[in-house]
Amino acid sequence: MMKRFPNRFFSFALLAAFSAASCSTEADSSDTPPKIDGLNSPYAMKFSDDEQRIREAKWSEPGVRRIELSSGHKVFTQTFGENPDVCILALHGGPAATHEYLLSLAYDLPAKFGFEVVMYDQLGSFYSDQPTTDIWNIDRWVDEVEEVRKALGYDASNFYLLGNSWGGILGMEYALRYQEHLNGLIVCNMVASIPEYAAYNQQVLRPQMRPSLLDSLNAFEAAGEFQNETYLDLIQTEFYNLHICRLEEWPEEVEISFAKLNYPLYDLMQGPSEFKVGGRLIDWDITDRLSEISAPTLMVGATHDTMDPEAMRRQSDLVQDGQSLTCENGSHLCMWDDRDAFMNGVAEFVAGVESRR
Repeated sequence: MMKRFPNRFFSFALLAAFSAASCSTEADSSDTPPKIDGLNSPYAMKFSDDEQRIREAKWSEPGVRRIELSSGHKVFTQTFGENPDVCILALHGGPAATHEYLLSLAYDLPAKFGFEVVMYDQLGSFYSDQPTTDIWNIDRWVDEVEEVRKALGYDASNFYLLGNSWGGILGMEYALRYQEHLNGLIVCNMVASIPEYAAYNQQVLRPQMRPSLLDSLNAFEAAGEFQNETYLDLIQTEFYNLHICRLEEWPEEVEISFAKLNYPLYDLMQGPSEFKVGGRLIDWDITDRLSEISAPTLMVGATHDTMDPEAMRRQSDLVQDGQSLTCENGSHLCMWDDRDAFMNGVAEFVAGVESRR
């Protein structure tokens, strides 16, 4: 039987999926984040003894390196495989999920194709440090990725950046600033515009639901009962199982990762409600800048994704050197629910880039 989707995690792709107000283009006044008071930052995770033991056990696994940034904070990385010619750094979603839901990349790409893959938890995520000052903006996250690249010793001869969902935002933003260091960019399940994403959810996905279901959801939402058990059951069955991961039983890695979400940080960036666009990303849109990306780029979409697969295909035409991959049987986590198509497509893209040498 399907386990419940952990009710405090909703992938970045779920921003504004249901709320009638979710197409708003302005954040509510209630979106104003609380002031940070030294060590009492609401965005810094606080760990129990058991959780700290879990973190330290992970840090002791083979291939793990905690990279110290210029700020003095450390971020978690773990390398799988060894290949000096093809080195893929994976950017997880959220913001503030963990690398674990992307572990299918680490299982398949090194073993089947000989690639080197680095899992990486961004600052504020479970296995990395927890800053207590308000550093949470896209530019700083992009600079963090660049520091990680430098520490790993990757360069334009071997460096591939792969981002899923929020990680796709970071990947595109990184390319706009640092593409001279990229051999290839792989953007998975992330359109280049939050307003466009919200419109797709409201105009395409939600109307696909049966009218009686929509009436029930509207009633719960009007009452503000977003954590009502019946409401959560409906969303799990009628939306998540169709558009986030279509496997009958979700992989343990996905469940574990989502349960470790730093929700306050996620909330800061995407807004106070899981079903409403808000927060600091509300107006993010770089569609008009995609033409500046010259690095070879693969845009990965999926037929059943929360992101419009046609928009993902269009994005491949907007960059200078783009290709597209559509996982016909997949959803937002197509690296799991259309795994072979995803892995083979990524490998084919990398092989094409490498053939240009």
